[in-house]
Amino acid sequence: MPESIRVEVVYPLPQKQEIFSVNLPAGATVRQAIEASGVLQKYPEIDLAKNKFGVFAKLAKPDALLRDRDRVEIYRPLIADPKEVRKQRAAEGKVMKKGAGEGE
Repeated sequence: MPESIRVEVVYPLPQKQEIFSVNLPAGATVRQAIEASGVLQKYPEIDLAKNKFGVFAKLAKPDALLRDRDRVEIYRPLIADPKEVRKQRAAEGKVMKKGAGEGE
């Protein structure tokens, strides 16, 4: 087993993706990677108690163990509920369809 591992910590923003590479001791956790990366100092809006995290797009807990070359992802909260957005789009689509045949 290697004594140290190298992982990426990724924080996606609307315009770009911030990627931090860190070397950690083997057996490090998601939380340790995030803290070591410096992302919390650069983006103070990240809250380890509220934000969700993942490793290669699979949700992970802050105490999950990492392996060499893992990619830790910090997810931002959703601005809109996807279910509500779909309902609104469906309602707008029904209104447009009703009005489409009236002028013929």
